[in-house]
Amino acid sequence: MRRRSFLKGALLLPAAAAADVPAHLWQGYDFAPGPPVRERLNQGPFDVDQDEGWQTILFTTPSEKPLRNPGLGLVGYAWEESGPSVAARQGRETLEQHVEKMSSLPFVDVLYIRCDWRNVQTRPGRLDLNPVFPLVLDAARRKGLRVAFRVQLSNYSFQPKELALPQFLQERVPFVKIGRIPREGGEFREPRYDHPEFQKAFADLNDLLAAEFEGNPLLEWMDLMQYGFWGEGHTSNYPNPFPDYLTAEKTFVNMTARQLDTWKKIPLAVNTQPDISSVGNRTVIDMAVRAGAWLRSDSIIVEEPVQIEELTNRPPWLATIIEDGTMRHHDVAQIKKDAAGLSMMENYMLHTLDAKSNYWGLWTESDNLAHYNATYPRGFERLRTQLGYRLRPAWVWQRKRYGTNELIIAISNRGVAGVPGVLWLKIESPDKKISLQGALDAGHPYGAGLREASFLLPKGYVGEVRLSAELEIRPGVKKSIAWACEQPLNEDGSITIELKPENDSKWRKGV
Repeated sequence: MRRRSFLKGALLLPAAAAADVPAHLWQGYDFAPGPPVRERLNQGPFDVDQDEGWQTILFTTPSEKPLRNPGLGLVGYAWEESGPSVAARQGRETLEQHVEKMSSLPFVDVLYIRCDWRNVQTRPGRLDLNPVFPLVLDAARRKGLRVAFRVQLSNYSFQPKELALPQFLQERVPFVKIGRIPREGGEFREPRYDHPEFQKAFADLNDLLAAEFEGNPLLEWMDLMQYGFWGEGHTSNYPNPFPDYLTAEKTFVNMTARQLDTWKKIPLAVNTQPDISSVGNRTVIDMAVRAGAWLRSDSIIVEEPVQIEELTNRPPWLATIIEDGTMRHHDVAQIKKDAAGLSMMENYMLHTLDAKSNYWGLWTESDNLAHYNATYPRGFERLRTQLGYRLRPAWVWQRKRYGTNELIIAISNRGVAGVPGVLWLKIESPDKKISLQGALDAGHPYGAGLREASFLLPKGYVGEVRLSAELEIRPGVKKSIAWACEQPLNEDGSITIELKPENDSKWRKGV
């Protein structure tokens, strides 16, 4: 049984108690200001007062080519809740071959691992990472990709034979039977997450993972380790293992706070699952959003209205990760056509653009993905040219002000999402003797939006300057981004701007 086939019935269950954070529309909701902006650039208005002359000195054409910028992309799964690809699980290919094939797909930007706690730790006090981790990190390093992962504290897929927790912890923590397993027989068991031994081991796991991965430039995000099946914040239509709601909420609020406090260099992503299991999800999500965590949903069509509203109306400085919960196999032979004669899978995936998403999950079957892309290429092509943000300096003006030259740069965003963090702009002379930088407000320019900012240059300087950009994805963590324009760029990714001398004939006056 797959997750979405039984989640439909779960939505009919009433919550045991109201969360501390009441239900609300996300559109227009005050989640407090975004990430702090240091060295904020003047972002207007740029009126004609004190105008001593101006002209447009650069305007660029939007590019439709895919870009592998941080904060966006298609996500190839090296490992999912049941393991690697079906071929690797059945011994028809090695794990090394599976990872190599997935990382070689030209449309894959991020490699993702979704594994159990037992796949990263077998003994207290140290990590014992499954071989998929070094294989994925090596492939990402060689091929210019990024890496993300989730460690599941519970997994529906292997019960009753195996549990997600490492054996040493299973021996120390009590489990609660929560309901019969369809078809396989036996009963689902959930740990008492509030038990002292569980909390002690969880704190150790969080610290060990952070010591291993915090600051690794290949890491794109880590999913919060959340309650229940697959770490999604629910146990379907089965009860939770807690004695009461308050115990459940306190437990997961504290576990969320611990993770938010530890991970400072890598974005965390929180699942937006409604609180059908009465464990405090609304409080957890609110905490995570206010701390700058990204959002994710593991479905797009078979999804609750509340999640679509949340994802679409999230604070614009947060990224969103979406996958499909029902047709992840990408098997062309099984994919039906819709009323328009189009691939039903394409219909599904393009809805992630409606939700202003940054990422689309591809699952584990690389052969199917390659065949699907060859048969229905339009879907992935559209995603790769619209997902997330796509920035370019659409206009650059030079003005005479305050006895010197001022550059006003209009950054256009042709993507569907805002900038996931803070965008930094840098102006440098070719010899780097002049180097100026500053930041835009968090999230700007928003999806399909534009933001202006200015630099005052040293008096008397004319000639070339080079404009480049970085994304501050977490406070103090910057990553270079590529401009999405057709005009030629320099080797370092910057674009050249030619300043005009005092006697240029094209100077205009404001009216």
